[in-house]
Amino acid sequence: MAGSLWTRAAALADLQETGRKLVRLEGRAIALFQGGEGVFACANQCPHEGYPLIEGNFDNGCVLTCNWHNWKFDLASGETLMGGDRLKRYPTRVENGEIFVDLAETPAKQRRAAALSGLQGAFEKHEYDRMARELARYAAAGGDPRDAVTAAAIWTHDRLEDGSDHAVAVAPDWIALAEQAPDPASALVPYLETVAYLNWDSLRAYRFPFPEAVLPWNREAFLAAIEAEEEAAATARLRGFLDAGGGLDTLWPVLGRAALAHYQGFGHAAIYVVKTRQLIDLLGTDSAKPLLLALLRSLLRSNREDLIPEFRAYGPALARWDGKGGARPEPAAFHRLSVPAALDLAVSASGDPVALYHSLLDAAAWQLLTFDESVMTRTDAPVSQNNNWLSLTHGITFANAVRHLAEEDPELWPAGLLQIACFLGRNASIAGDRVALADWAVGDPQAFFEARALELYDHGESEFIFLAHRVKVLMAVADELRRWPDAPWREILLAATNRYLSRPIKHKHALRTARQALDFVARES
Repeated sequence: MAGSLWTRAAALADLQETGRKLVRLEGRAIALFQGGEGVFACANQCPHEGYPLIEGNFDNGCVLTCNWHNWKFDLASGETLMGGDRLKRYPTRVENGEIFVDLAETPAKQRRAAALSGLQGAFEKHEYDRMARELARYAAAGGDPRDAVTAAAIWTHDRLEDGSDHAVAVAPDWIALAEQAPDPASALVPYLETVAYLNWDSLRAYRFPFPEAVLPWNREAFLAAIEAEEEAAATARLRGFLDAGGGLDTLWPVLGRAALAHYQGFGHAAIYVVKTRQLIDLLGTDSAKPLLLALLRSLLRSNREDLIPEFRAYGPALARWDGKGGARPEPAAFHRLSVPAALDLAVSASGDPVALYHSLLDAAAWQLLTFDESVMTRTDAPVSQNNNWLSLTHGITFANAVRHLAEEDPELWPAGLLQIACFLGRNASIAGDRVALADWAVGDPQAFFEARALELYDHGESEFIFLAHRVKVLMAVADELRRWPDAPWREILLAATNRYLSRPIKHKHALRTARQALDFVARES
């Protein structure tokens, strides 16, 4: 028959002696079984962890059990009865007392579809190892692993209750690392981490449908709806833009403006806009609608920190920005300032936004370099002082996002720069003076980035959120150095990154959480 590759496997009499036989055909280890429903052939390798199925239990009907972990397979239907992966089976026929097995390969298109289906199945219980196998199968069938990321984005985008998160934001950086990986296994890791993170953040979550109404695109109405946090109206305008075939290049500046309309979400809004754009550029147009819907939801639900007392000086500072400030503050001038003082100093330097950007980024690098780690380990601090390394790294990744947005739309420089100043003011109290730049200096930046990238391929980090920050910071710093190869902050930013990537992060705070809970309850009575 066309497309078949029937190959003699064994004599039926040999199989009848024991009911099972292991044969090797064309380099493949194939297990043969005879039961009440006929002769069956399957890969000898259990799809779970690869143990030999020829050693399994066969019920003489059609159910095969791998005795290592009790996975069960119906050899007649191909269904996995217990476990989470499918077993490779081969058609068989018996002629003149001889068993023949069809070794013809399933068409590549079908294998890719099966791999994506298996990947989605792995999402049900967050089967990390199975995700890796399905990605490997997809690639072996000639598929681009980016397709799997697109599929994962589609499956999960409406299960992220608050819209885009770090799983989306780190994806383009992971893909960039895949492209420079030194070997196939390392190249697989970034795609595995990307789809696994999307799965983790949406695991067993309800679907949160997006409004279906469509309204004609209107830029000002879209921005007004975001400002008013009206998801139905904003989503309808976005759908109108997409349905009309609007070019995304005209949409990104609008989203950038929305992201910087407030000092919001600890800088996540701006970061998510930049990273979503990069991700869509990498994945293609099929990913645009789900990723943009999730991004819009995150903008609508982002907390606006310029409305709380600590950052209320931001709005008046932005109103005072006239682009005429002639001051040229040194980076050190920002190191220890309060939020209002940092904003005032930034406004005084409004005449040269790019020069101010360099001073602010330099100061953010100094704060990262000198982070007082004792802040992270304290158990007697209030909730407002729950800081760790990520409190400082966001100053760097946010600055990187601001630079991207403002270079495309220079009108965003004032908001972006003043929000970086807010970061400096909020982090001033957790920077110290006991760290010397020389202790963490990077002599060879290229070797440094290569070595740190190699660490990420075999990271050992169990929590996606902390790993995401390590990836994002490294890639943001590399991006800034490509943009400004001779920048004055080059040395300190590299040293700060080196220290951050070299130091541990305390992930869980049991005693601090307990003390804060007791304090909270005592004050509510």
